[in-house]
Amino acid sequence: MLAIVCPGQGAQKPGFLAPWLELPGAREALASMSEAGEVDLETHGTTSDADTIRDTAVAQPLLVAAGILAADALAPSAGDAAGSLSAGSFASAPPAQLLAGHSVGELTAAALAGVLSPADAMRLVSVRSRAMAAAAAEEPTSMAAVVGGVREEVLAAIEAAGLTAANINSAAQVVAAGSVEGIAQLGENPPARARVIPLQVAGAFHTPYMEGAREQLAAFAPQLSPSAPLVPLVSNAGGEVIEDGARYLDLIVRQVASPVDWQACMAVFADRGVTGILEVNPAGTLTGLAKRELKGVALQNLNSPEDLEAARAFVAEHDGPVA
Repeated sequence: MLAIVCPGQGAQKPGFLAPWLELPGAREALASMSEAGEVDLETHGTTSDADTIRDTAVAQPLLVAAGILAADALAPSAGDAAGSLSAGSFASAPPAQLLAGHSVGELTAAALAGVLSPADAMRLVSVRSRAMAAAAAEEPTSMAAVVGGVREEVLAAIEAAGLTAANINSAAQVVAAGSVEGIAQLGENPPARARVIPLQVAGAFHTPYMEGAREQLAAFAPQLSPSAPLVPLVSNAGGEVIEDGARYLDLIVRQVASPVDWQACMAVFADRGVTGILEVNPAGTLTGLAKRELKGVALQNLNSPEDLEAARAFVAEHDGPVA
């Protein structure tokens, strides 16, 4: 059984889209998504530097578009062994039994699942990214990964510093978020047997500091027409498996100001009997978490067109019914 997963903000790298532009239809696909997302994806995905693509308003649309391109390329057009991209339009469900994404990656997964059209996913991420950037600019906030320690002690230390556990990434990693002073306090007084690693982010995402962004998304969401997923979509909201498009919109709006529970998503993979996890471009973060959390599950990264042959073989090997 195959799960396809989509990474979140921070996974982007300078120039990471350049190899994909060699595929037939890639520039047209990117241009279509650029128009919908109101951002120059080709420039930012090929020549913009690390600081430029770290900007929330750039990084989030770039990641969603990159994941859509990579997943679209998994299924080559008839007679074209190299694959041909279709300007962000999926004719059928992707070759997976489960889909999930981390934070903004959940918008990528929603497009792959058919809950949102690629154009609507880009419209939504455009509003989301700008709203989150604006909320982050209101006051200095930050995030830090807490690696190791005992979960109860880690959560207690985060709370004592006045912070929020914004990402539950795995049994060994929680991301704390909140005021700059609180992050500094946590770093000075880390939980026993744990490391606190400050993250280079613009603000305290997935916390009440993002309430203004949540309100903007809630106002925009009625303009979208979501559909029921063609493939089960596992939500960051406690691993809920979404069966209804309206429910997806409700949860993705709440997500910007609520914790991302990726550990719960991985628990669903285990419960459903997933045998293989493929992460779409830019891949490596989520398969890295799965390597430690889901022992025995096969992993595959799809980072460039050179990975397509291996990725298609991986899909064929793990294609199977949902438990």
